[in-house]
Parts: sequence; structure tokens; C-alpha cells
Amino acid sequence: MIIVMAPNSTQSDLDNVISKVKSQGLDVHLSQGTSRTIVGVIGDKAAIGQLEMQHLSGVEKTVRITEKYKLVSREFKRNNTVINVGGVEIGGSKPIVMAGPCAVESMEQLMESATAVAKAGAQFLRGGAFKPRTSPYDFQGLAEQGLKMLREAADANGLKVVTEVVDQRSIETVASYADVLQIGARNMQNFQLLKEVGRAGKPVMLKRGLCATIKEWLNAAEYIMSEGCDDVIFCERGIRTYETYTRNTLDLSAVAAIKELSHLPIVVDPSHGTGRRSMVRPMAIAAIAAGADGLIIEVHPHPEVALSDGEQSLTPADFEEVMADIKRVASLLRGED
Repeated sequence: MIIVMAPNSTQSDLDNVISKVKSQGLDVHLSQGTSRTIVGVIGDKAAIGQLEMQHLSGVEKTVRITEKYKLVSREFKRNNTVINVGGVEIGGSKPIVMAGPCAVESMEQLMESATAVAKAGAQFLRGGAFKPRTSPYDFQGLAEQGLKMLREAADANGLKVVTEVVDQRSIETVASYADVLQIGARNMQNFQLLKEVGRAGKPVMLKRGLCATIKEWLNAAEYIMSEGCDDVIFCERGIRTYETYTRNTLDLSAVAAIKELSHLPIVVDPSHGTGRRSMVRPMAIAAIAAGADGLIIEVHPHPEVALSDGEQSLTPADFEEVMADIKRVASLLRGED
């Protein structure tokens, strides 16, 4: 249920509503806009079903949300959420770009990557310090040493850090170095991990699962938000279909769907979405045209010797071209010359 407070309601009215909700063993989540405050009621369905709030002073109306995801829903918050990460806005008027190598391999490789993506206009350095791989014999990442490298390279180039959390034990460590915590596709429905990152006090980027429906993805985000994290970013990275030419099938219709169903921002990963370097540029352009709030792109100074996903990584020169293209597309959509 959501409780919509009247524009002329007072703080006393709001406090009274919150008090009554909590007296029934339920919890509240506030969304305070410029003209209205919305109180999201979460908890036991039976208790919510018996809750009568319409008669209370300051209450304009109550709306029962039929979907299982509540806080994520556009019904709960009509205006788009804009997430501020150290002065960088995700979901604002301009698309943001996260770029860097798939895996942190060395300080030299990372610094070269960070310098290149910053020069081209990216705002975030991406890179995996912990790498969940299909085979146990593949490169698994440099762990905390890799996190230290990410932070150093990002700080040296004025970038923010986004990197993956792979298990509950590493959350605190990753959060001490990263600006945004990434949940990878394989962990999208690792519900205990989602709960824990929701309590970590950092923005969370949630990648879509390999075979996840949009509703499952929305509900996964609900796990994070229900633990107190308002700053969740969806990431469409392609889903598994019967097509074998591309690594995954990049579902750009998901961008429009998320915009319709949720107030949270969404970025697109054309690198994992296609698995082919030659397809990253057109899909990046298409993602921005579809309304994505940003992109996450793999960039490696020497893709031919990359320890992970070299075949889908752009060179710095390729990345500069992509950045020029998406800036033009974004300007066109905003009606700028």
C-alpha cells in the first residue's frame, strides 16, 4: 500500500500516519517530492489488508499496489530517481559512462585504462577485482589488491569506482574502496547477498540475470530497497536465448519497460550484451537512443592479451569514437545543436 499525503498536510499528520502504520507491526518508506509525500507501507500482507488510513488527517488517498515489488514501482514514486555519486548524477539529464577492463590485471594496465577512459569523458572506472568465472581454472581476480589498484587509478584520473561484490563476506571490503557496488548477473537472485548490500550504505548496480524476466529483476531490486537502500541502478546486460552468434541477446526493450514500471535509473552493458567488439558501438548508440541513463563498457589497452573478455573489449581509440557518437545522440535527443 502507498499512502498519499495531501499537499497541505503537516508534519504532525505525517508523524501520526507513520505511528499508526508501525503500531500494526509494519514498516514505512518515505518518498518526499516537491508537493507531496508518499508513505510506502511494507510488511505482512494480511496486516496491510486490514489497515484503514483514509480517515486520518492529512491523508489524500491510499493506493494498494498489486505487484509484489512496491518501493521499486513507478506507482510508489512518480518522478525519476536521480542518484548522486560524489557529484556525478545517474538518472539525470545526461547519460553517464562506466568504462574500464573486465578484470584488474596489473597497476600498469589499470592506470593506462583509467587515463584513456577519463580522457574520453567517462565518469566511472569499472573493473573486476573479484571475478566469478564459469570455470574454476579461469582467472579469478586479484581480490583486495585489485580494489586498491582501482581506487588509486580512479583517484589519479578523477573517476568514481564501480566494481562487483560476489559474496556476503566481501561486502565490507569492497564498500571501503568502491563508490558503487555491482551485483553480477549470476547473483541477481542471491537474495541474502541482495539484503546485505542493501544495508551497506552504498549505491548498488543490479545486473539482470542470465534468464531473468523483467518482473524477477524488479523483485530482486525490491530486496535491496527493502533494506534501506534508495540508490539502486538497473543494468541490462543481455539475456540467454537460443541465438549463438552473440554472447547474449541484448534486450533494449527492457530500457523502455523499466522506465515505464520503475522510477529507478537504468544503464546498458553492450559489451556483455553482444560479446563482440564490432557490435559494442552500434548497441551503445541504440541504448542511448532507447532512453538508457548510461552505459557500462569494457575497455582494455591491449585486448589481444586480456585475461578476461578480450574479444568484447574496446581499445582506447575505439572507445573515443563511441563516446563521440553517444554524445551526439544524447544532444540530439535533448534538442541541443
